[in-house]
Amino acid sequence: MEKLNPFKIAQEQLDEAAKVLGIEGTPEHMILREPLREFHVLIPVRMDDGSVKVFKGFRVQHNDARGPTKGGIRWHPEETIDTVRALAMWMTWKTAIVDLPYGGGKGGIICNPKEMSKGEKERLARGYIRAIAQIISPDKDIPAPDVYTDPQIMAWMMDEYSKIVQYNAPGIITGKPIPIGGSLGRDDATARGGMYTLREAAKVLGIDLSKAKVAIQGYGNAGQFAHKLVEELFGSKVIAVSDSKGGILNEKGLSFKEVSKFKNETGTVCGFKGADKITNEELLELDVDVLIPAALENVITEKNADKIKGKIILELANGPTTPEADKILHENKKFVIPDFLANAGGVTVSYFEWVQNIGGYYWSLEEVHERLDKKMTKAFYETYEEYESRKVHPRLAAYLVSVKKVIEAMKLRGWV
Repeated sequence: MEKLNPFKIAQEQLDEAAKVLGIEGTPEHMILREPLREFHVLIPVRMDDGSVKVFKGFRVQHNDARGPTKGGIRWHPEETIDTVRALAMWMTWKTAIVDLPYGGGKGGIICNPKEMSKGEKERLARGYIRAIAQIISPDKDIPAPDVYTDPQIMAWMMDEYSKIVQYNAPGIITGKPIPIGGSLGRDDATARGGMYTLREAAKVLGIDLSKAKVAIQGYGNAGQFAHKLVEELFGSKVIAVSDSKGGILNEKGLSFKEVSKFKNETGTVCGFKGADKITNEELLELDVDVLIPAALENVITEKNADKIKGKIILELANGPTTPEADKILHENKKFVIPDFLANAGGVTVSYFEWVQNIGGYYWSLEEVHERLDKKMTKAFYETYEEYESRKVHPRLAAYLVSVKKVIEAMKLRGWV
């Protein structure tokens, strides 16, 4: 598969919105095309065998006109600064679309956590926070978990920052374990937020979700929760799921309980009894009502967009569709719920966690779900109205909503 540069794609998407808004080449367009600031850090870590390994890390703050920057920290052997830049930019749009008082940020470390011990991971987590401590704070930049980072890693990071500032600072990071300031409802927030937008999209398109067939590419956190929730909330039938090793298909439906148990025991969905083997590429082209890409970026391209049969494409992954593919899907009357709207449930509940940390008062699970539903539903209809009135594809509609909000904040501050 060709390597597409995610930052160039993010810039192209912004340029398309700038053209529609008539702001091409203006100072506001130029500011939004690049991160306001980025940091490259080196983190020496004492490994278990006594050697010292130097890891490279990044933190990018794309735009803070609407409030402190917010965004996850990814640990990946192939992490690149351009991926982090793109994701920081997408976070700016994501926080704006659901009306959070944040801008976009993102962090990353080039490492392979699968090959590291618990002690090595803890030393890396603490080293990264020491390296970026002066540029983050609960009022400046608030990290969170992302690819291959988890609540335990957030706990170490929060503790390290608290040691540096010499007071307990739970609001520095979100996605923490519940006993030390995490929020209820954070575990399935990305998928649940997506389900609320799927429910509304099905209403406007006249699709009965209780009779819908669903395929899910990617069976990590978001993909597994999507399987569970689409069954639980709507009674939809998931006929195919996949992970990095391949996929499985059963036209009669796959039970979440059985497939997730098998995946957790074996580490893959492949080999699940009573299902046919399919590839990740084949899964995307299945005849389903709802297609949920929940794995990697750039899986729907101009090469396969014409073969996509799903009526609704719910993007739980970041950047799964290229700009060329967007146009083809729109022409073929496929309704895309774009990534930074579809998967904004995660950052929304992260925002709720930060609010609870600052206020020192914690909400019930029902309150979290209710508030998440309100935010996601409002954001869906703001985007849908833009989509209807301007007759553009849904991602461009979502961009128009977000970019306008960020530009308004920059103007009010007197930046432009």
